[in-house]
Amino acid sequence: MEPLLIVVWTAGVASAACWLLSLVTRDTSWVDRAWSIVPVVYLWIFAGSAIGSGEDAGRLVLMASLVTAWGVRLTFNFARKGGYTGIEDYRWAILRRRMKPWQFQIFNLLFIVVYQMTLLVLITLPAEIALQNPAPLNAWDLVFGALFLALLVGETLADREQWEFHRRKKQAGGTLAPGFATEGLFRYSRHPNFFFEQSQWWVLYAIGASAAVASGAGFLGGAINWTIIGPILLSVLFVGSTIFTESITAGKYPAYADYRRSTSMLIPWPPRARPVTEPAA
Repeated sequence: MEPLLIVVWTAGVASAACWLLSLVTRDTSWVDRAWSIVPVVYLWIFAGSAIGSGEDAGRLVLMASLVTAWGVRLTFNFARKGGYTGIEDYRWAILRRRMKPWQFQIFNLLFIVVYQMTLLVLITLPAEIALQNPAPLNAWDLVFGALFLALLVGETLADREQWEFHRRKKQAGGTLAPGFATEGLFRYSRHPNFFFEQSQWWVLYAIGASAAVASGAGFLGGAINWTIIGPILLSVLFVGSTIFTESITAGKYPAYADYRRSTSMLIPWPPRARPVTEPAA
């Protein structure tokens, strides 16, 4: 069976499982729990096919290994926040209160499950480009691989800074001015972890494009190919999610308005004015 078809079937089973579990448990965070796992499975399906075919599998093994490192980091971060203990994403609870039950169930099926699980397939499809264009690893692959790892380190650091802030906030009794992280990477971006997360998938797209270019494809169809829809839709999802999250945060913390004016939303950039600072722990 073609690896792409195996991926599609696997995604269909995972989607059905997430939807049914959300109905049985009344918890809509099952896609969140699968988010860091299924892309790793998809990449190794593509890599395994390349290895089994006898073609040069170096690029696909690199891609699968990078995504595995991404998945390990994200799974660890999600687990330590209680993501696998039955805690639902607070944003889904807010949306549930704002919608009628039947409206929320349509939203659950079409957006939370179908859209997001489809997106998790789309962002891995640069591996299909690499599979269809077997070619030895080149310097660009190594550059992109190093960039992916640098972005992974950046996201790990941002997650640690956010985790430490919330740990100190909990120790302070649930209140720690200004109410949200503003130091370290959060001095330069309101959501540095979101920036690094999206960027890694753009780099994975670049590795797939490198395979097409190395096989003789031109700019269109090579450097720019149909799998670009994955990172584009991922960025659209993150921007929409960020706007919604910030609307909640701004309603809870008055100081967030100043932080928003002074600090870039996603791309790390020097603050336009001195940001709100946190008191010493």
